[in-house]
Amino acid sequence: MLLSDFDYQLPEELIAQEPLPDRAGSRMLVVDRTTGQWEDRMFRDFPTYLSSGDCLVLNDSRVLPSRLYGRREHGTGRVEILLTKAISSDGLTWEALVHPGRKMRTGEHVQISDELTAEILGRGEFGERTIRLHPVGNLLAVLNRVGHVPLPPYIRRPDTPSDRERYQTVFARQPGSAAAPTAGLHFTPEILDACRASGAAIANITLHVGLGTFQPLRSESLENIHLHKEALVVPRETVQAMNRAKRVVAVGTTVVRAIESDPSAPETDLFISPGYRFRRTGAMLTNFHLPKSSLLVLVCAFARRELTLEAYRHAVARKYRFYSYGDCMLII
Repeated sequence: MLLSDFDYQLPEELIAQEPLPDRAGSRMLVVDRTTGQWEDRMFRDFPTYLSSGDCLVLNDSRVLPSRLYGRREHGTGRVEILLTKAISSDGLTWEALVHPGRKMRTGEHVQISDELTAEILGRGEFGERTIRLHPVGNLLAVLNRVGHVPLPPYIRRPDTPSDRERYQTVFARQPGSAAAPTAGLHFTPEILDACRASGAAIANITLHVGLGTFQPLRSESLENIHLHKEALVVPRETVQAMNRAKRVVAVGTTVVRAIESDPSAPETDLFISPGYRFRRTGAMLTNFHLPKSSLLVLVCAFARRELTLEAYRHAVARKYRFYSYGDCMLII
């Protein structure tokens, strides 16, 4: 199959620019893979689709304020750095996207603030760089003071203080993501309590969202697509909970990739496309994804390409809100 087989038309006005006032107030398109039917519901109905024997799996990765703005050490040019993945044991060496990348030479320094500088260590393709951070004190504390929420480029506004809370799931615990696992953004403590009351078990994985999730695909042939590796932790107790379950319900494509990967591996670059045999995933909650993205290809692998794209066309016609701050789809 070709990447162009996973395209659809989306009016720009349907791209959500702000979160709803109520986290749990989103619409939810429920798609039944067996019957090929769908129905328009609200996310608050989600717990009614769970029952005893289900295991609901969440990604507890926490989004870092990983977008940094600074200036070149020996110039006035503005530089933007997006931290995508920590690659050293001390947490100070990172893979990053740097703009403007072409002008940044190896060995050059970027002054972020009085508390933080970044040194360019190496160059990669498509603006990717290896950088070394030099904080004054604890890096996470410094990032929380000087970093910005890494809103995706289709949200055409600067980040605001409210994004620090809303572009974060209520169950986020492990810092490390450069983008939110957005299917989890709809949950509130009350919804999670209702999920438990339905009889479902709740388990966590950690997949730190990076280039493997949001980097644009650059090959038209699916066979030639290789994703960047992303840090992964699937705890033993989560594996045990899934083994006990009658059905595993994955919250988001990151959870699907995590539970379909080797649970003992520290990273995953798993690319799921039509023809893949799902070993764990029995149902999936997911937001609406960009055309020709690895995430849409994964959803099509789970729900069939034709059914998925028909459901997307329905969502467009019914003016669902799309992407990170948008509505969601439950595939059963």
